[in-house]
Amino acid sequence: MTKTIAIVGFGPGVSTAMADRFGAAGFQVALIARNQQRLDAGVAALKARGVPAAAFVADASHPAAIRAALGDVRAKLGPIAVLHWNAYGGGAGDLLAAGEGDVRGLFDVAVNGLLAAVQEALPDLKSAGDGAVLVTNGAFGDLSPRMDGFAVSMQAMG
Repeated sequence: MTKTIAIVGFGPGVSTAMADRFGAAGFQVALIARNQQRLDAGVAALKARGVPAAAFVADASHPAAIRAALGDVRAKLGPIAVLHWNAYGGGAGDLLAAGEGDVRGLFDVAVNGLLAAVQEALPDLKSAGDGAVLVTNGAFGDLSPRMDGFAVSMQAMG
C-alpha cells in the first residue's frame, strides 16, 4: 500500500520541499492550507512529476476543520503515515508587549490545531508502525527569547 504524508500549512519553502522529497520517495501527498490557489498550484506541480497528490482546504487554527480535513485525506488517500505540521499563526512580537489576541493566534495554530491533528492522525500513525509527526512551524520562535525554551519543548512534543 502506498504511504501518505499529510502536510498542514502548505506553502512555498519548507512544506514544498517536504512535499517534493516525500513524493520522490513514493508517498502520496495531501496538501492542507487555507489558500485554494496555492494548494491547486502545489498539486499541479506534484502531479507534473508523477506524484499522486490532493488538496484539502482547512484553517489550522480551527481544530474541527483540521480533524475534518485529515478525515477527508484518509477517505481519499488512505491512512496517514506521516503528519507534517508547518502551519503558522503569525508573530506576536515581544511576549511582554503582546496583547492577548496577538498570542491567541499562535496558540490556536501551534497548540490547539497541532494537538487536534496529532489526535486525529494518531491511529493511522500507530498502524503504520513507522509513522511520524514532523513539526517545522517555529511559531514560538518569533516571540521574545523568553519563550525559546517553550518553542523547543513544543518541537520535541511533535
